[in-house]
Amino acid sequence: MLETIIITIIICFVVFELIEHVFIPLFWFILRGRKKSNYGVPGMIGKVVEIKRWNKTEGRVLVNGELWRAVCDVPLPKGSKAVILDIEGVTLKLKPHEN
Repeated sequence: MLETIIITIIICFVVFELIEHVFIPLFWFILRGRKKSNYGVPGMIGKVVEIKRWNKTEGRVLVNGELWRAVCDVPLPKGSKAVILDIEGVTLKLKPHEN
């Protein structure tokens, strides 16, 4: 009788540990794996930036506290806002932000 109780407790403990340390983390990993990253290059596309310097079709913009080189087909006034369309190397492609 005592052996049966001990074996049952051990089996319950092993099952609990498997669920806690294998199945639940695997479930959260699969669930989180579907989210799009907000960091790095993919996370920057669509972000609104502030124009710091501009000369005809290129200039510098402020993104997350850093100055980036940027280009746009139209002139953008200093202090205005723009949206990041694409990134090529370290150059941002912008379009004017519509308020």
